[in-house]
Amino acid sequence: MALLDLLIGFVVALLIGAFGIYVGARVIVDRNDYEYAILTALVGALVWWVITGLFGLITWIPILGDIASVVASLLALLAWVYVINARYPGGWGKAIGIGVVAWLSVWIVLVVLEALQIVDAGAIGIPGL
Repeated sequence: MALLDLLIGFVVALLIGAFGIYVGARVIVDRNDYEYAILTALVGALVWWVITGLFGLITWIPILGDIASVVASLLALLAWVYVINARYPGGWGKAIGIGVVAWLSVWIVLVVLEALQIVDAGAIGIPGL
């Protein structure tokens, strides 16, 4: 049952994260394709996970671990924006815009869902939530 719960949580979080990217892409570059946003969110989450996981291998080292954690977060965010930049037209500025709109829209959705006690705030595919 725990594996099923984990799988359902992953899918729901991915769909919420993809919704944010969809809204961002719709607003910034007028791209209307939710399935494309799902794949973008999935790739972005995978890249985020790999980068933070690799840096997580050295977080146990005093001082260096704290620095590695900050560097990992910054590199993962940059990589996430790179994924958006690679998947949507318009360059880095528009990719950052898509990311900002995605983050804000997912934040709003999660606040509403958490207020309704439907989900706990957190989404795969959108950094920092």
